[in-house]
Amino acid sequence: MSDLMPEPGAEAGAPGEPAGPAFPEAPREPTGDPGVDALVERLADVTHLDTEGHVEVYEDVHGGLRETLSALDARPGPPVPSPASHTYDNRS
Repeated sequence: MSDLMPEPGAEAGAPGEPAGPAFPEAPREPTGDPGVDALVERLADVTHLDTEGHVEVYEDVHGGLRETLSALDARPGPPVPSPASHTYDNRS
């Protein structure tokens, strides 16, 4: 079989360890936000879990990223002019 599809029974781990090939970690560049960087690093936890445990990690990371994005939306930004502040003379 190919490298992506090992022979059945190949690479079987010890009891309690996930079976299958170990995937090399993808290089990660820092985002500049320590909270986001910690969430991205948490994704590496799935390599030590059975497939059933992946969902919990993915949901945790997804929730953390959503909270981070929501916090960005809540930050005060520059004032937005109101539509009434721009009156135009509509004479024809």
